[in-house]
Amino acid sequence: MAARIKKGDKVVVLSGKYRGIEGEVLQVMPKESRVLVRGVNVVKKHQRQTPQERGGIITREAPLHISKVAFSAGGKPSRIGFKTLDDGRKVRVAKKTGETIDG
Repeated sequence: MAARIKKGDKVVVLSGKYRGIEGEVLQVMPKESRVLVRGVNVVKKHQRQTPQERGGIITREAPLHISKVAFSAGGKPSRIGFKTLDDGRKVRVAKKTGETIDG
């Protein structure tokens, strides 16, 4: 199945503690059906000191299930469809606004 949400997309969180927050997708994990969104689902992690990194408590984003986020079209959640252009390219389209996402 083609990827509906890709790295770099602006998404809005649909449910949970961070509902309504908009952020950029940092990483997509298709096998686990999860996405990493900047500034969303932030957790504290106890990091052991290594020769390369300093130890202590660090904050980082934890993955969210992909069903909890939707593409942000004009600040509102939108589903994504696909459309084939006249030149044969397949592009993603926001269902709510009808705008093309890729090129």
